[in-house]
Amino acid sequence: MVPELNDWSTSRLLTTAARIVEHSWNEKLLGIGITHAGLTTLGVLEREGTLTGVRLAQLVHVQAQTVGRTLDRLEKRGLVTRLRNSADRRSQRITITSAGVKALERAKNIENELMVEDGLASEDLRHRLQTVINELGPKKD
Repeated sequence: MVPELNDWSTSRLLTTAARIVEHSWNEKLLGIGITHAGLTTLGVLEREGTLTGVRLAQLVHVQAQTVGRTLDRLEKRGLVTRLRNSADRRSQRITITSAGVKALERAKNIENELMVEDGLASEDLRHRLQTVINELGPKKD
């Protein structure tokens, strides 16, 4: 245990914990060739269907450039397809592939195992984190 943790602000504790969890996930996800960002992106595409890059970035809560780099990696692995939007040539339509769905299922199993192993499956913790996101996250119009 790190003794000075009692002196850390709540925001520092939260961001440090998030980085540690993400690093741990990324290590375990390497076997299927995706990162936590890829897992999140695939999950949104599975749930929402085909999306533009701008809309996908909004739903993942990152900048369009960031989601673009994630999509580059996913597309190289055959997990998503990107097609130019015929209505607006500047935008793309992104779709999860069948290989992407399979990778997502494997990733979800890894995530569930990790959450249980590390004691992060607490409903109280989930509720508290949801509250933080709802309070501090972008407001819906």
